[in-house]
Amino acid sequence: MTDGRPGRALEGIKVLDLSRVLAGPWSTQILADLGADVFKVEQPGKGDDTRGWGPPFLSLPDGADDPQESAYYLSCNRNKRSAAIDLANPEGQALIRRLAAEADILVENFKVGGLVKYGLDYASISAINPRIVYCSITGFGQTGPYADRPGYDFVAQGMGGFMSITGEEHGGPLRAGVAMADLSTGMYATVSILAALRHAERTGEGQQIDVSLLDTQIAMLANQGSNWLVGGVNPGRLGNRHPTVVPYKTFEVADGVIIIAIGNDGQFRAFCHEMGRPDLAADPRFTTGRDRLINRDAIEAAVQDIVRDLPGGPLIERLVAINVPAGPVNTIKDIYADPFIAARGVVHRFVREDGVEIPTVAFPGKFSATPTDYRYRPPQVGEHSRELLGDWLGLSDAEFSELEEMGAVRQR
Repeated sequence: MTDGRPGRALEGIKVLDLSRVLAGPWSTQILADLGADVFKVEQPGKGDDTRGWGPPFLSLPDGADDPQESAYYLSCNRNKRSAAIDLANPEGQALIRRLAAEADILVENFKVGGLVKYGLDYASISAINPRIVYCSITGFGQTGPYADRPGYDFVAQGMGGFMSITGEEHGGPLRAGVAMADLSTGMYATVSILAALRHAERTGEGQQIDVSLLDTQIAMLANQGSNWLVGGVNPGRLGNRHPTVVPYKTFEVADGVIIIAIGNDGQFRAFCHEMGRPDLAADPRFTTGRDRLINRDAIEAAVQDIVRDLPGGPLIERLVAINVPAGPVNTIKDIYADPFIAARGVVHRFVREDGVEIPTVAFPGKFSATPTDYRYRPPQVGEHSRELLGDWLGLSDAEFSELEEMGAVRQR
């Protein structure tokens, strides 16, 4: 780069982001972290739904009349610029079409067919820009028996079988503590977008990507879904037990609970010798992983007896020293106090113009040649309307003012 900074992997790629809530914004934040220029389109006034999903909320600058900025919104909208454009306004629709003609990628999560009335559906946009990668994120896909249904993460976790394998063995169905269907869909969308972008760069041919929460949640069942497909085994809830690897669960210790995750026979033998119980390693009931699975209750009870009166911290240190995976069960407060956070640069703190800090969790991938960077704090609604339309379309101040008078756009 001419300014001396490292290049970004997606430098020069333009993303028109018509999505809101989590799956779409999670995907576009990844693209933004990798260097793409993400143009976040928001409804004038309230903006992205998640701005109000709190508390907690970030304090607004003095005199600001924007919607509140929740911690939820801040978690998935950094490195983007926001323009407030009214899609219900014909001039706003025309403006989006002009922007789409300049974009490499468009991401949207409207209901199936929801953009047709605005002339912003894939057929309309691809006629303007045949090379565009157009990613549509929905609850149930563009086709199939549930295509017209609204979809949220919670519904996908339940319908996709995930809640039937999550929770205590004799408890009821339980969703994950974060929106795993949304987040996984955002990740799959990003991978799909990058593959389609590679194809478009080679051939000039764009395409529509159809990604749904339910498709993704079913895919994320991984080995548990395969257990049914291959063996006709309908998995149930096992609490913290693993369905096929034993002993691999939480165990009570003198001062709480720790995780011991013994994944192979060598680790099991090492554990037994370290704990002064070589007899367990020699017991034919426990010699192999298959044996231990068959005799799960017996070996888990034996391990529990061994560790019950030992303090957790020193025991974890003993086990990791012999390459047996083990660790604490942290609260979120605990993990953010761990030295890992500073050593790995997990938290990036933006400083707003009024001195307020905005903490965000850094992109987890570490690149040797094209590192991620943090150019923009999560934007306020329409904060960059004039700037973005100037950058992308060369719109003059006079043209912007005219559009603003027509109600098509708004500058914060």
